[in-house]
Amino acid sequence: MKLVYFAWVRERVGKAEEELAPPPSVKTVAELVTWLRGRGEEYAYAFEHPKSVRAAIDKSHVKPDAMIAGAREIAFFPPMTGG
Repeated sequence: MKLVYFAWVRERVGKAEEELAPPPSVKTVAELVTWLRGRGEEYAYAFEHPKSVRAAIDKSHVKPDAMIAGAREIAFFPPMTGG
């Protein structure tokens, strides 16, 4: 699946996107974040406060308990404010 990072999440991870295949035990967005945090310092830093990062699966906002099976793209970004 393609993972896309925006704003300070992208800056901390050090890349805008990547293709990854999480292990079969990773079934939700929250589990994906936990798995990513174990991939290195940059991911641990980007996801150090998981509640501060929002996610979208195939361009639809989702909650941390959303299932990732069949997702083509998962995006991570900070909360947005309107104006």
